[in-house]
Amino acid sequence: MKLAIAGTYSVGKTLTTMAVAHLTGLPRSSAKTMRELLPISIPGKTLEECTPAELIMLIMRRNQERAVNESHLPEGFVSDGSSLHEWAYGTVRVLVGINPNESVQLDSVELTDEIRFYGNVLEQMGVPAKQHAKAAYDSFVHLPIEFPLVPDGHRPVNERFRSLADELMLKTLNELSIPYHTVGGTIPERLQKIVDIYGIKPVMNIDEAIQKARAEYALIDTTNEVDRIAV
Repeated sequence: MKLAIAGTYSVGKTLTTMAVAHLTGLPRSSAKTMRELLPISIPGKTLEECTPAELIMLIMRRNQERAVNESHLPEGFVSDGSSLHEWAYGTVRVLVGINPNESVQLDSVELTDEIRFYGNVLEQMGVPAKQHAKAAYDSFVHLPIEFPLVPDGHRPVNERFRSLADELMLKTLNELSIPYHTVGGTIPERLQKIVDIYGIKPVMNIDEAIQKARAEYALIDTTNEVDRIAV
């Protein structure tokens, strides 16, 4: 089983993916976050300060790492996100602005020549992203927006961005005829629904899987990107 856990910012993808991996025994696949990539790619910059060209480079780096990691797990995996995520996030920025927080009070943003070109590039980047998703994943678990953004300072997006990205993700899954199931609720409820949907035999109980996932999640380095040392 090659399963992707899908959803927009701050819906619990990472913790859910970790818990599913522990519960099912499937290895977890992921890619470095933008927070991790920025110090080695554009030292001293935050995501809000990135240009359209720099965002394209970051999207390429994330998808490159994601594809390589998945290629090392031919027997199956559970993926924290998918090849569609970075493309979807990048595409929505055409509508809400490169830094969505700057346009949060606006109904529309100015389509400069730079933004138009950026949009054309993202459209073409969507071709391999969609082809990879179609070939690489057996199914998606879609986590709906059920609670507000986590105010942790490294998510330069707003609720409109989240909604538009979520809509684009579901529209794309439908266009590609990739099977998916929307799974909401608490972490225990999500896990139970997932094993029921896919008929997976757990290798441990749900409470133990969540406990291990929370311990793993607590190890995530949340240092601000500009304070990180490039490794």
